[in-house]
Amino acid sequence: MSSSQIIQPVIGIIGGSGLYDIDGLENKSWRNIETPWGQPSDALLCGELGGVQCVFLPRHGRDHRIPPSELNFRANIDALKRLGVTDVLSLSAVGSLREVLSPGSFVIVDQFIDRTFARKKSFFGTGCVAHVGLGHPTAQRINDVIEMEAAALQLPITRGGTYLVMEGPQFSTYAESRLYQSWGCDVIGMTNMPEAKLIREAEMCYASIAMVTDYDCWHEDHDSVTVTDVVKVMKNNAAAARTLLQRVIPKLGEKRGLCPSGAERALDHAIITPLDKRDPTLVRKLDAVAGRVLRSEAVS
Repeated sequence: MSSSQIIQPVIGIIGGSGLYDIDGLENKSWRNIETPWGQPSDALLCGELGGVQCVFLPRHGRDHRIPPSELNFRANIDALKRLGVTDVLSLSAVGSLREVLSPGSFVIVDQFIDRTFARKKSFFGTGCVAHVGLGHPTAQRINDVIEMEAAALQLPITRGGTYLVMEGPQFSTYAESRLYQSWGCDVIGMTNMPEAKLIREAEMCYASIAMVTDYDCWHEDHDSVTVTDVVKVMKNNAAAARTLLQRVIPKLGEKRGLCPSGAERALDHAIITPLDKRDPTLVRKLDAVAGRVLRSEAVS
């Protein structure tokens, strides 16, 4: 690879329910990052793991004070980009839509169905319109590493699955749960959209690990599950996730070329609005997520 294509990765980790910090970080500090999109969920924990630069964001805040529909997804992703993150590992608690995906199992998600409706889903808008491709929203390069290291740890993990993202905060009805099963969905949760869309717009590579806490309401045993049961599984999942991250992050931190997913060049032909017709106020807000393309256009 040419020197211009060599990337020194910075790994971003978005922790979901039950995962509010990362073990083993050295030279760590919590940093408050200002963004033009508002405040992120919390300060971001920066440090090194195995010599690899990492940035951790507790998605709901360290005290889990923010519900899914009120997360400032744009501020969260912008803050990761401002800290130089190149690859994002997202971990989230989910319900299972398949018998074989029992509580305590993990899924390496590769597809999403977005059923959210009350969230800001793009950094772009009136005054600067852009359309990025999202046919394959996760990076197979990262998924390969996750699968390999999970197998070494003998974790109950499934490679490939569709995550149905619902609005919440209420859980689904029985009819909805059965509908999502008929669509071929595997797990259901409330947080990976518009997260995955915004990460693609910000030209970062993305992987999603779904951690099953219980069966969704389609399952005959669903009503017998207690909050205590779910919390116990969630804690066990978080502990297993921390162990997995200890192995995955050093592998992902090795120098590399451009990701085959194309995520790092997602904006090359995405912005439709002509340069002289763009809203300067919106363009200024895009300085981090779209800076590579905007700077290139300004000098061409």
